[in-house]
Amino acid sequence: MSSVQLVEIAQARSGDKGNTVNIGLIAKEEGAYSYLVDQVTSDKVKEHLTGLVNGTVTRYELPNIGALNFVCTEALAGGGSNSVRLDNLGKCFAANLLRMTIDIPENEKNVSDII
Repeated sequence: MSSVQLVEIAQARSGDKGNTVNIGLIAKEEGAYSYLVDQVTSDKVKEHLTGLVNGTVTRYELPNIGALNFVCTEALAGGGSNSVRLDNLGKCFAANLLRMTIDIPENEKNVSDII
């Protein structure tokens, strides 16, 4: 197995509304989507974002576009107008998620297309 950061096989975009953050994770190549579905679960995203997300993380699959969408509640210390955090926006969550690592089998035929 080879451990890779998500940034090597995916792109991400995030935003916020109130105290909720939305993160879209999009596979760069079609073959990478199955690895995202298998390994980037709600529980693993919540663990990766420990200290940032105090509520739930709900995952939605969008196979027709090779993407996952994560809705993270209680993620901004109350939201922009309530928080005393220096950066209380959800835009940084995409970059944070892209630092998460997953395993890719080294002998997979399509690994060279993924990374």
